[in-house]
Amino acid sequence: MAPPSGFRAMYVVTSGGLSQGAPTGRLAEVPVGGGRRVCLGAGERARGASCWSSFQCMCGNNMSVPLLADAVTVSGAERETAAVIFLHGLGDTGHSWAEALSSIRLPYVKYICPHAPRIPVTLNMKMVMPSWFDLMGLSPDAPEDEAGIKKAAENLKAVIEHEIKNGIPPNRIILGGFSQGGALSLYTALTSQYQLAGIVALSCWLPLHKAFPQAASNGVNKDIAILQCHGEMDPMIPVRFGALTAEKLKSVVTPTKVQFKTYPGMMHSSCPQEMMAVKEFIEKLLPRI
Repeated sequence: MAPPSGFRAMYVVTSGGLSQGAPTGRLAEVPVGGGRRVCLGAGERARGASCWSSFQCMCGNNMSVPLLADAVTVSGAERETAAVIFLHGLGDTGHSWAEALSSIRLPYVKYICPHAPRIPVTLNMKMVMPSWFDLMGLSPDAPEDEAGIKKAAENLKAVIEHEIKNGIPPNRIILGGFSQGGALSLYTALTSQYQLAGIVALSCWLPLHKAFPQAASNGVNKDIAILQCHGEMDPMIPVRFGALTAEKLKSVVTPTKVQFKTYPGMMHSSCPQEMMAVKEFIEKLLPRI
């Protein structure tokens, strides 16, 4: 199923915080306290449910790898020779991005969309929600949950190692994500001991950016390809933060390996043009073998 025209993200904004979600075609908006809650309409949930038959839940099969315990996968239609591990945003689950990725999937690629653990989020008044790590703020100088980020990166690295043990070489694995998920993918790939194929970083930032380039001192992914995309009207993570991230990334990896694409009119969300850029990036880095 192709992405609906002009689809947006689901997110929550309250007087104290926000939640970043997934692509969808229609948003319903109702007031909540001092802010506004934006949530997925029932029609989209019903529409998406018709697609779940092509997905698999990895429930119970990989208890030694926590993020794979109930991750959603979009399986290849033929022998799988590559993998894309994609992380959702704050407050979302892997289901929504599994649906979005299924619309651009390649038949020999497995797409893995884990669910973040539910934890209290400082930015959202300590509300418990799916979150890869705690968030205190969204500005470049906001305090960061260093321990939580590093723990989440180790959990994601365990997923990479699981795929390698199952026969997918690291140079046939792409990490990606949206918003907080994209941030974790950047940090994990740049600090990984494995030479990965690339990173898809949508509407996000580089966590613990002051630690780089030293944090990537092993140099294994010095030449990794990075596709960074951002909406020019993003009210949560302004596009200028995305531009600062792109410049920082060019000090960590070979500058010509960093693509930074922006989309006029796009908010904290995705769009069909962005998804086609993601598809082309994956096709280029993970050709059929």
